[in-house]
Parts: sequence; C-alpha cells; structure tokens
Amino acid sequence: MASMLLLLIVCVTLGESTSWHEKNNIIRVRMKNFAERAIARHEVREIEQRHTVDGPRQDVTLDEEDDVVIIYNRVPKTASTSFTNIAYDLCAKNKYHVLHINTTKNNPVMSLQDQVRFVKNVTSWREMKPGFYHGHVSYLDFAKFGVKKKPIYINVIRDPIERLVSYYYFLRFGDDYRPGLRRRKQGDKKTFDECVAAGGSDCAPEKLWLQIPFFCGHSSECWNVGSRWALEQAKYNLINEYFLVGVTEELEDFIMLLEAALPRFFRGATELYRTGKKSHLRKTTEKKLPTKETIAKLQQSEIWKMENEFYEFALEQFQFVRAHAVREKDGELYILAQNFFYEKIYPKSN
Repeated sequence: MASMLLLLIVCVTLGESTSWHEKNNIIRVRMKNFAERAIARHEVREIEQRHTVDGPRQDVTLDEEDDVVIIYNRVPKTASTSFTNIAYDLCAKNKYHVLHINTTKNNPVMSLQDQVRFVKNVTSWREMKPGFYHGHVSYLDFAKFGVKKKPIYINVIRDPIERLVSYYYFLRFGDDYRPGLRRRKQGDKKTFDECVAAGGSDCAPEKLWLQIPFFCGHSSECWNVGSRWALEQAKYNLINEYFLVGVTEELEDFIMLLEAALPRFFRGATELYRTGKKSHLRKTTEKKLPTKETIAKLQQSEIWKMENEFYEFALEQFQFVRAHAVREKDGELYILAQNFFYEKIYPKSN
C-alpha cells in the first residue's frame, strides 16, 4: 500500500512532458531511495530503543582504542566516494562502523538544533564506536558544545578548477558509479569551455568557492564569497583541527599515511587501493578538459586566487607531513619506523 501511494505521488509530481519511460526510471530511483531511507530510519530506531530499554551502560567503559570517531566532511568531486568505499570495504574486517551523513538537499550547513543533535550522537552513541562518519557537511567545532573528547577530522581537497570541471560534467552525465541515475543537468550538452565563454552560471568563478567554506565552518562569513577572513579561518582549522588533509592528486599517499597513523581503521587500506578490483574508483563520464584560454580566464578571478591559495597551502602541509613520515627507495615510498625513544628515566628502578 505504501509503495502504491509513493508511486501515485511520484506520478503526480512528474510533468506531462516527461515520457513514460523516463517516468518509470525516475519512479524506480525515488522508490529505491525511499526504501533505503526507511530501512535506515528503522535500524536507527531499533538501536536507540535498545539503548533506552537497557539504560545507558555507565558500568561499561570502552577501550581507548575503540572510543574513537573519525569525521570525513567530504568536499564534492575530490575522489571522496573512492575513498569512502575503501572505508566500507574495511569496516567489517577492522571492526568499526561507517555512517553516511545525508543532509536535506545536500545542505552543508546544519541548523543550530541539528548541530546539537549531531554532536550528541557522535559523542554518546557507544554502539557506533569506533565510528567513521562521512558526508558533505562543513566543519563543525565540537569544542563549542563542551564535549570532553573531540572527533578526529580528516579530508581531501583538489585543484579548484579541476574540481569544478569534474562537478560540471558530473551534473550532466553522471559517473560510472551509478550510471543509470538521472542527474540534475542531464541533457545539457554545452561544454565547460562554451559555458565559460558565454558567462554561464554553472561555471562562474563563484562556483569555485567551496573548499574554503567547507573548512571554515558554520559561521556566516565562511559562506561570503571571496572573504579573506574565511580563507584565514579555513587555514587555521586545517592546521589546528584536522588530523590529516590530503589531495586528490596524491590519494594513495594520503591513504598510506592514514594506515600508518590510524591502523585501527585503515589497516590494509594501501594494499586494497593498489591491488584491489578498483571498485572504489569513480570517474565522471564525458568529461572534457578545458582549454588553456578557459583556464586563464578563470584564473583572473580573485575567487580562484583565494581558493588556489588555500589548495597550495593544504598541498604544502601534506607534503611536509609526508616528508617526515616516509622514505623513498627504488621509486617506492615506505613508512618510517618509530624514530623516537625514551632515556634517562628516573627514578631508577631497583
């Protein structure tokens, strides 16, 4: 009955100009999404009900190794799906939970009440620890909510123009991950070069303003396009609040460093990335590289200059971390063994 009602609602909301074949495809996708969300809500309710019935387990203390939460507030079109699929592949073997943060209309800014709910979930939901949370949400400062133990933030960013080009074609042609899913701009055959030449809104310099606000956070100034304060706050957060930020162009090295530093979650990740079936890799379909003229035009924008400054800042920091964590031999990178020890330990034991 519920599926029939959903079918009726979907049919009514589709325009008369939509073909029956297109209607069928859209109906199947929406019904699938509806079913997945219903199942997810049911599973969450079951866990919360068990937690309520049993009462908070004050007598049970999580091992320090298990009392860990990682948040990957992924920026769109930075190889984020490729990376999270590795986490999904490893979670059963390494015994942790993976949770996708799905916000309404993909809004990266949470309401104040949702911020409180989210912080409470992440810090007190013991059944989901150790946990790996991922989603397209901007940085949220847990310290503002008085929590005792903050999550570990990680992220990946990408050359700003390459990211925008990938997103532009993704909206029109999708990718090889879900090839049958209809995208918002499907049917628009205009190339990125043509869009820039015509001054289109989908390729405007303002669309480059995304990686800075994702790292800046939930302050209103973060989302003011071209804000120098937002850029400086994003830099501050990257250095002080993020455990590690990689770049799309050097994703394997990012994974290697995570495995070395956080093996509880990422043990086996490097080998999986190198030798797996590559099911985690995702490529945008029909992407055409922009011309030098198009790139030069975008690079005249102050917005590009700021986003690129942030990207180069992140790249320099990542390469600094990598240089102190690995060594190169015969063209291969190897993680360094422990390079510190303790001496002169007093008082002397008998």
